[in-house]
Amino acid sequence: MDFTLTMSFLGVAILLTLMPGPDILFVIAQSISQDKKAGIITALGLCSGLIVHITAAALGVSAIIYQSALAFAVVKYAGAAYLLYLAWQSFKEKEEIFIINHTKPLKYRSLYKKGILMNLLNPKVSLFFLALLPQFVDKSLGHMTLQMVILGIIFLVQALLIFVVVSVFSEKLRHVLLANSFIAKRMNIIKGSLLALIGIQIAFSEK
Repeated sequence: MDFTLTMSFLGVAILLTLMPGPDILFVIAQSISQDKKAGIITALGLCSGLIVHITAAALGVSAIIYQSALAFAVVKYAGAAYLLYLAWQSFKEKEEIFIINHTKPLKYRSLYKKGILMNLLNPKVSLFFLALLPQFVDKSLGHMTLQMVILGIIFLVQALLIFVVVSVFSEKLRHVLLANSFIAKRMNIIKGSLLALIGIQIAFSEK
């Protein structure tokens, strides 16, 4: 693969990953409401979901979803509904579980699954790869599917690294927020609001 083209792709990937979107907001929400480990596990789930999207884009499955308005709408609204459900659960949570020295074990497996499900239920991710990856493929080298998979892996790795950094800084923000008793007692509302925002963002996004 062409080095300059690959570096250009990496630059675009980093910028797009840092832009406020459902995935990064979801990582921030989990890191603030629990800790950096929760954010990192969530990130691992999200990036595991990316594997499916990358494969779909490379094989052309994403094109089928894009061409079917019904399939796109079903996946999109299912994802939005799932996030709004998580938001509703957060609003119902008791204040006590957000005490910084709580001993309640965090369900990391559940967070990992939530990350995967949330990513898979966002059709915009598949369409993103379908539109982006071919732009950085060197047709003269052939093996276009393999090149798309390699680019997808590069995107996945940089996304995971950025999400880990975001999780660490979000946990620091969590400590700042918990130092304020007024905010600390309303951490469930903050988390729920973030999740609701992500759900609404997906539901009202255009193709």
